[in-house]
Amino acid sequence: MRMNHIEKTVPVWKKYSLNVSEAAEYYGIGEKRLRQIAGENEGADFILEVGCHIRFKRKLFEDYLDTASTV
Repeated sequence: MRMNHIEKTVPVWKKYSLNVSEAAEYYGIGEKRLRQIAGENEGADFILEVGCHIRFKRKLFEDYLDTASTV
């Protein structure tokens, strides 16, 4: 019996959180700058640390960007 593998991909605008490369592509901000933002805002609500990986909570990070005057 063989099972077919169906890859399911969630559109980036529906994801709860984005990794650095997804966030860079989605927001048009460089990966290096996103890592700097994460470092400057340790413990911020929009940062999710999974082990040693940084993820950005999409909706909360959008709120942060809405209030930021510069990025």
